[in-house]
Amino acid sequence: MLPLRQVWPEELADRYRRKGYWRGETMSDLLTEKANLHPDCPAVVGSRDGVKIRWTYAELFARTQAIAASVHALGFRPGERIVVQLPNVPSFLSIVFGLFRAGIVPVFALPAHREAEIAHFVRRSEAAGYLTIDRFGKFDYRELARNVAAATQLRRIMILGDSQEFFSLDETPGPEHPTHTASPSDVAFLQISGGSTGLSKLIPRTHDDYIYSFRASAEICGLTPESVYLCALPAAHNFPMSSPGTFGALYAGSLVVMASSPAPETAFQLIEEERVTITGLVPPLALAWMRAARSSERDLSSLEVVQVGGAKLTPEAARRLGPALGCKLQQVFGMAEGLVNYTRLDDPEELVVATQGRPISPDDEIRIVNESGEPVPEGSSGHLLTRGPYTIRGYHNEPEANPISFTADGFYRTGDIVRQTADGYLVVEGRAVDHINRSGEKVSAEEIEDHLLAHPHVFDAAVVSLPDPHLGERSCAFIIPEGEPPRVIELKAFVRQRGLADFKVPDQIVLLEDFSTTAVGKVSRAELRRRLRDQYLQTSQGE
Repeated sequence: MLPLRQVWPEELADRYRRKGYWRGETMSDLLTEKANLHPDCPAVVGSRDGVKIRWTYAELFARTQAIAASVHALGFRPGERIVVQLPNVPSFLSIVFGLFRAGIVPVFALPAHREAEIAHFVRRSEAAGYLTIDRFGKFDYRELARNVAAATQLRRIMILGDSQEFFSLDETPGPEHPTHTASPSDVAFLQISGGSTGLSKLIPRTHDDYIYSFRASAEICGLTPESVYLCALPAAHNFPMSSPGTFGALYAGSLVVMASSPAPETAFQLIEEERVTITGLVPPLALAWMRAARSSERDLSSLEVVQVGGAKLTPEAARRLGPALGCKLQQVFGMAEGLVNYTRLDDPEELVVATQGRPISPDDEIRIVNESGEPVPEGSSGHLLTRGPYTIRGYHNEPEANPISFTADGFYRTGDIVRQTADGYLVVEGRAVDHINRSGEKVSAEEIEDHLLAHPHVFDAAVVSLPDPHLGERSCAFIIPEGEPPRVIELKAFVRQRGLADFKVPDQIVLLEDFSTTAVGKVSRAELRRRLRDQYLQTSQGE
């Protein structure tokens, strides 16, 4: 099993410790401390199978002890990895912190992921276990577990709920299992990248670096023990986990409210019932909430801050959000690899509307460069590079991708095109890489092309992003048929049946006789995608 490592040069690590960014805390210590400080305060509320669940900090802590004992009894040992795929239920927090307590490394997957993605995460992380729920919504995750078990070498599959032939996960508080003592510099968990090329890469985050990111985020966002954070987006995403997210809320002693759905009817009811003060949304959801608020009879008056991130919010929409929802807008621009930017709560309106914020840390280093890697003139657009106390220095088990994604001196090439204002705020102007930002979910063009090319009646495929008023961007696949042209509905079903998340299925498919925009072999795939996209947009606008 390849070791998990994330190492900063010693001179930088010393600086981050001296400046108090890294305080030697661990994820397990965090919850222990909060449970001791205010055991009877509410920690998390949510529902499962229609049943409301409400735990205090002491109750949440007791359940983490039970989870740690349960996974130890199943034979897992410190340092092993478990792929965790759970929806927004309170047990997400008890299970994850239970794994931290046992020294197990969670590998975070999203509820929308299917067999192809889960099997990839298992193999790439060398996971010994897979942990999921029995059912959520209309989907049976036990069937997914069976498919993953057949395709991988997993040792144990654990199910929250009706486990059937798999191992049941016991959350019943019982005898305490001894806590594994982690080093703050150890890798605490693995997140997944946006997957700009091919399948997602694994992002190792240490206790030190990640705790700093959400501790500082909680301060920037003004969280206190009286705050109530609504987790509306999938809980395993970096944004709702740490910006400030559920982890930042727990650090501040706040209440976390788990929303089973981000839809306005569900979320507005929770805001009214739990007096939610802050939440995070992606732009399409923000627009849906603004529209729904016009006719909603729910009391949203407790809402103080709505964060919008995951994709760029247009200035016009940004200007309307505060008045529509009766709260402040906070723009957030970040990535699971590290760097997070916020507009501040006391910023003037123009900064909040027109920018995506400035970095968390004084030691977040920003470079904006041209195609040759040279710095661009001040105020000009270019490729964003960054390094700092919570930005990783390399992906796990990616010897080919790491030299491309990181410079020799440790700057992460984000793939974003930005410009920086005179006062240090970033304005996001697009992406330099071939992926589609569909409602905040990053979809790799290359990955989807690969699946389409497996169809017997597809000769070639190119997937591009197109602007969409609701999703931000939608995916469009240009197909050159082989033999009898396949039907669009058949191609979509084919991609879905290959075990991919629904958000990766092309929204639109266009059949072409050939890719006449280029001579074969003379233009890169990236350039081919760009030309097809431009040609399609020009044609559709002219109609």
